[in-house]
Amino acid sequence: MEYILVALGGFLGSVLRFYIASIVDRRLIGTWAANVTGSIFLAFIVYYYYNGSLTDDIWLFLGVGFCGAYTTFSTFGNETLNLIMEKRYGLAIGYVLSSLFMTLGGVFVVMSLL
Repeated sequence: MEYILVALGGFLGSVLRFYIASIVDRRLIGTWAANVTGSIFLAFIVYYYYNGSLTDDIWLFLGVGFCGAYTTFSTFGNETLNLIMEKRYGLAIGYVLSSLFMTLGGVFVVMSLL
């Protein structure tokens, strides 16, 4: 049952990530938005899971499955390397730093408020 919950959450997370990338019609922005919003959402999930408000099944579905597929470090890494290979160093640095600070900042804000 655990694998099914993770798979179902992963299916929904990956489809939503693809949808976001398609509606903004730009890969960098879509990946950035998914990573920032997914990190913030995961902060909520982690807080409520460790608080005892969420069951293991919900954690597996949302935290491991959905957020694991919705956020994507592999795409982030690939896009960053493509920017570097295209000699777009300023954009690569901005992409990495804004991704880092926005995801960590969002998680910090959520954890501080909860």
